Order: sequence, then C-alpha cells, then structure tokens
Amino acid sequence: MNILMNKENLKILLLQIRHDPAVRAEEHMAFAKYSGLPIDQIHSLNAINSTEINSGKVDNYHALFIGGTSESSVLEPEKNPYLQDCYKLIRHCLEVSKPVFASCFGFQMAIMALGGEITHQAHGFEMGTLPISLNKSAKSDPLLCHTPDGFYAVTVHKEKATTLPENCESLAYTDQCIHAFKVKDKPFWGFQFHPEVDKETLVYRLGVYKERYTENAKQFEYVIANAQATPHSNILVKNFIDHLLTLQP
Repeated sequence: MNILMNKENLKILLLQIRHDPAVRAEEHMAFAKYSGLPIDQIHSLNAINSTEINSGKVDNYHALFIGGTSESSVLEPEKNPYLQDCYKLIRHCLEVSKPVFASCFGFQMAIMALGGEITHQAHGFEMGTLPISLNKSAKSDPLLCHTPDGFYAVTVHKEKATTLPENCESLAYTDQCIHAFKVKDKPFWGFQFHPEVDKETLVYRLGVYKERYTENAKQFEYVIANAQATPHSNILVKNFIDHLLTLQP
C-alpha cells in the first residue's frame, strides 16, 4: 500500500502504553525523530487511560505506530483491561490494510491479536544493545533490504515469541526469539527490538526502569558500558514512512 501524498501531509497515530508521563513524552519524540516527521504529525493515544480505542479512531490517520512499555504485560489481561480494545484496533488495521509499525510491546500485542503466543522469561532475558540476525526473507523486505546482518538494536524484554501466527513471515531473530516479522501481503511490521530507541535513550529508559530489569548497580553499569550505537535499527522507522510514499523527491 502506497499513500499518494507528500510527507508533510501525513498523519500518524501513535498508540502508547505508558503510565510515566516523562517516558511517554520521550517515546513520542523518539518516533518523531526517527520517522523524520514533525511531532505534531504524530498524534499520541495512551491506551492505559483512554476511552477512545476503537477501530474508527485509526481511520482518520494514514498509519499506526505502536510503542513499548515497561509497566504492562500481555500475559496479564485481568490487570490490563485495555488490551482487548488494542487487539481489536490491530486486527482492524490488518483488515483494511492500514500500515502498522509495532515496536517491542506493540510487537507482543500484535502477536497476541493475530492468534500467536507470547511466553514469559524471568531470567536471562535480553537486555541492552544486541546483534540481530536476518532471515533470507529480509533481503526482499522494503524496510530491511539494505540492513546488514548482525546489526545492533536496543532490546529489553522479559516476554518473547518463538513462533509466529499464521500468514506472518519472520524477518529477523536472535538465539532467544523472533525479533521482526511482516504479515504476508499486508503493510504490517512488528519488531521485538526498539527501532525508535538509540543508545542514549536506552541509558535514560533503563535508568528509569532499572529496578524492574537489573539485579543490582553492577549489572546496570555493565549493560550501559557495553551499549552500542544502533543506526541500522533506527533507520527502520524512516524506511517505513518512505515506503508508504510515492511522491518522494
């Protein structure tokens, strides 16, 4: 699906799942920065405290971004009642071929919405900047076709997917889990890693959530000290935007 308009006319809906207002604002800015769009072209809808999550909401936008979280779990629907509305929104986007770019928790919600499975990993989970391997299918993918194998990306998550729902194609992976997929014949991508997060933002976010993810100060300092730059990951948000356009100069 290509949108026949100039970039300055695009309107994107960003579905967020954040309690912390500072992190929510930072995530909004991160998507704007790496999409190459002004922040006022990306409208934030916070699922946690919104009553506006419905299929018609996204119809007023050209695409949907879905962000991450460090405060919710798809495995705890009783604690997160908004999840079912998010799943309906995701499935609606798929039905009408609305372009979707889902990051981290967005990836996990997409897996669940499409009938897949997410599992919990209490120990030894991925944290920091890690090399991501590409499947052969990535060579023909419009977002990943110029991405080198073994590129670094920010990934911090205790839940993961090792299999995909039907009609989804794996694009990237690590030894632990699937890291990117596309729904076949649809403009729908999901990333377990964070394409919108760079090394500097990792330092900030992990500082906010270090009690959730790190065992002690030594582990936190080790992860930060070994963090790598992630330019090949960060370009994927812009690749998504540019792939939707036919009026690029």
